[in-house]
Amino acid sequence: MDDDRGMAIARVGEGLDMTSPAGVLIGVDVGGTTTSGALVTPDGAVLSVVQTPTHRDGPGTALDAILGAIGQLVVQAGERRLPVEGIGVGLPGIVDAGAGMLKKGIDRMPELAGIPLAERIQAKTGVISYVDNDVNALALGEWTWGLGRGAGSLVMLALGTGLGGALILDGQLVRGKDGYGGEFGHVPVDFDGRPCVCGARGCLGAYAAGYAIAMEARRRGGRQPGAGPEQTTRDRQLEHDAEAVFRSAARGDAVARSVVQEACHALGAAIGGLVNGLNPEVVVVTGGIVKSLVSLRNEILDCVSEYALAPALTGTRIHLVPGHKSRTGRGGAALVLYERARGRARR
Repeated sequence: MDDDRGMAIARVGEGLDMTSPAGVLIGVDVGGTTTSGALVTPDGAVLSVVQTPTHRDGPGTALDAILGAIGQLVVQAGERRLPVEGIGVGLPGIVDAGAGMLKKGIDRMPELAGIPLAERIQAKTGVISYVDNDVNALALGEWTWGLGRGAGSLVMLALGTGLGGALILDGQLVRGKDGYGGEFGHVPVDFDGRPCVCGARGCLGAYAAGYAIAMEARRRGGRQPGAGPEQTTRDRQLEHDAEAVFRSAARGDAVARSVVQEACHALGAAIGGLVNGLNPEVVVVTGGIVKSLVSLRNEILDCVSEYALAPALTGTRIHLVPGHKSRTGRGGAALVLYERARGRARR
């Protein structure tokens, strides 16, 4: 596919030594609103980052945006005379990593479900390609180069508009039988609690995800979100609306403060349960909402202590890390290294 905006995809990697330490990896993170990608060295250094609207050409064009972002990075690698050794893509939804496709994604990207995405990317670029859930990829990046480096086990919670999770145990990414491993956003923290988008009640995501924080504050304040054509725009702003709730709470607004307290309590209880059930070395809480949670760290950790077994918690390091596009790009790159180490090649 040629694109007059400089996003053409060249075939690279043919005849190259794909294990060359002089090469680079491409990592891509696909979001409901923005797709970002990065050129990453095998030791985790981010050389460049590109971003593009996921639906830059209108509804149903997410695949074109992904291929376009990859094309930009391929061109940049060529300009640096660096061979591209692999491409990894993180997708928001349930992924069949073996088949290289999204099984079930978020509602705004139905066009990506059921297509052999890794195969399409590899056919366009000539570079070995992998796809996985976006938080799985992010966790691999943190485990390979970040706060989980050297740890045998890591739990990740990613708090953005929604709430995703990932689990690495004994050095293995736990995907589960059907790709649902690590869906901690749908672990119940209140059996009779708020309804969740999944259809159940009391899920962690219904309290600590950006959409839930924003919606609950609006509901309690008597400001219901609109419907119809404006709803899509509103949905895209929910994470930012959640940040406004945190600011209002800091200023003393009683409604906002109660919503934030419930989010912290739910998050702390969930982490405590994960510590008890999995006994991980490292827990990383990241994502766009976390910059608003950092100042509430002690409140969250107090809740963790309330629910976690003390001996298990003593051996667990808990980190709150605001999300950043360079970290998401490293996730896709780490996915390539992980699959290569497992000896899984796509032909």
